[in-house]
Amino acid sequence: MRRVFWLALLVAGGLSAAAQTPAPSDSRIWVGRYAEFEEFLRTAEIERTTTVSVGVLGIRRGFFTPGGPAASGAIRSIRPGKYDGFWESYKSEIAAYKLDRLLELDMVPPTVERRHNGEVVSVQLWGENTTMLKTVNEKKLRPTDLDAYSFQLRRQKVFHNLVGNLDPNQGNIMFDPAWNVILVDFSRAFTNTRQLVFDATSIDQPFFDRVKALDRDTLRREIGSYLEGGAVDAVLTRRNDLVKAFEKRAKEKGASLVFLR
Repeated sequence: MRRVFWLALLVAGGLSAAAQTPAPSDSRIWVGRYAEFEEFLRTAEIERTTTVSVGVLGIRRGFFTPGGPAASGAIRSIRPGKYDGFWESYKSEIAAYKLDRLLELDMVPPTVERRHNGEVVSVQLWGENTTMLKTVNEKKLRPTDLDAYSFQLRRQKVFHNLVGNLDPNQGNIMFDPAWNVILVDFSRAFTNTRQLVFDATSIDQPFFDRVKALDRDTLRREIGSYLEGGAVDAVLTRRNDLVKAFEKRAKEKGASLVFLR
């Protein structure tokens, strides 16, 4: 009887301690509130801007009038064109967010087109409390749930391949305190390249199905106005290459090792 009593105390104490331990915060405050944040980014007054020390050309951090759902955003003004050998455009940032929404990825923060100081720019919600992959690797940080961590890394590789991002470096792959992946800086994406930067060897079945289901009419409607030339067709070409590669690997290695559930 005494053993049962002490066991009950230990269990109760453990539950109490667990209840008192706060869950890591999720920086993806936009999930489920997409329209709200998009409208805010389009209309919020930007009080001041500061330069950003990392990233590609034409990035500033804009601070909104206090009281709204977000404190700041990344402002990109780079006009479509070639710079230092790379095609770049602020419009690619918007296209990346819209494709993220089509795929239900929830990794790219809300991004909109608007005017600021007389010029048309993209404004992206600033990811608060995030850590760059570069820092994660340097400090050898790892989450307790390695399966969830690997699951997200697999997805982001496929997404970078799909959009043709030729510059997915460790400074624009971020993690929040809950180890959610947040992706930024797609100004060099959506070119006509057929190159797949990442060697993606496996993918979860639901995400694969959404990637495979993308069609030309939907892409033209959702992102066509932000892209140049044959960029929409290039997305579909890279998608087809990805699908073929995954399906070929599934035949060689077994579907259960490639299409994860």
